[in-house]
Amino acid sequence: MSEDQDREGRTEDATEKRVADAIDKGNVPVAREATLFGSIVASYAVVLLLGGWMMASLAETLHLALAGAGSLRIEDREAAAAYLVTLLRDAGLPLLPVLSVMAAGSILASLLQNMPSAVAERLAPKASRISPAAGWSRLFGGGGFVEFLKSVVKLVAVSVILWTLFKRDLPRFVAGLGTDPALLPEQLRDMVSDALLPLMVLSLSLALADVVWSRYRWRRDLRMTKQEVKQEMKEAEGDPSIKARLRALARQRNSRRMLEKLPEASVVITNPTHYAVALRYRRDEGGAPVVVAKGVDHLAARIREIAAEHDVPQVENRPLARSLYDQVEIDTQIPPEFYRAVAEVIHYLNNAGRLPRHTLAR
Repeated sequence: MSEDQDREGRTEDATEKRVADAIDKGNVPVAREATLFGSIVASYAVVLLLGGWMMASLAETLHLALAGAGSLRIEDREAAAAYLVTLLRDAGLPLLPVLSVMAAGSILASLLQNMPSAVAERLAPKASRISPAAGWSRLFGGGGFVEFLKSVVKLVAVSVILWTLFKRDLPRFVAGLGTDPALLPEQLRDMVSDALLPLMVLSLSLALADVVWSRYRWRRDLRMTKQEVKQEMKEAEGDPSIKARLRALARQRNSRRMLEKLPEASVVITNPTHYAVALRYRRDEGGAPVVVAKGVDHLAARIREIAAEHDVPQVENRPLARSLYDQVEIDTQIPPEFYRAVAEVIHYLNNAGRLPRHTLAR
């Protein structure tokens, strides 16, 4: 119940970082039916290529075993053990190619789904792996129910296929018992290959469905809550509160440096209350006037206060103050479109004898 509630809270799709972290930790989608399909395909190929030899070897082994069974002394334990070991070895040798190729097919199917990676975290012991509660949840949870349904489908489908083939091939098999024994291995190979072909088609259908299901379940389990998404964005982009604080500190430092340059200003053009732009002009330096400070509201008031303390003249010109504030950055010369308006202000102050001395110095 708690797992379902937790899943309901995870409404956001996993981010790319979340998916990458899961893959780095070895948490990848795996379709078990795909590995089974790989082993069946490999077995079918081996039966087609080596089925005759395998059946002949098994028949020869059983023939020799039955021929020598009359001379076996059961009371001699060592002889009986040696006989069984030899029988199992000779009978297992023809089956070795099938078992080897089945294992190779399963490994290849797994590799095609995901590249192998060694993740120490996956190998570390966890209490949840031996916890009865966790095991019970895996068995009887949503994933366990799906696995149960797949097992039922496979059991029913395999039973139907084998029963149909057995019913169809039984007369042929019975008839073959009365023919040449040398033909029996070939007949058994054909029967086995006939059984593997529909099983392979069934396994392919289940593998395709399992691939889709495993990836859907994997993505679903990686879903995130809205809080997790916000936290990840904070980690990726930085805490917004910290960034805002840093921007505020930067503005304060810039404002301090700007206000320190105010005593060098030639004039402050005001709005008169909302905007203030301080200009510095030097005849000996040449070039256009430079904006050394600008501000709005409280900062504009502070600029006017410092200008008054240092006898920097202030001129009210609402459109000029607003335009300079919007279009010219600090420590930048005014553009040509402002030359005439600013020149008129400087000429007016010069005629009135209010320009600071450093402005007129040569």
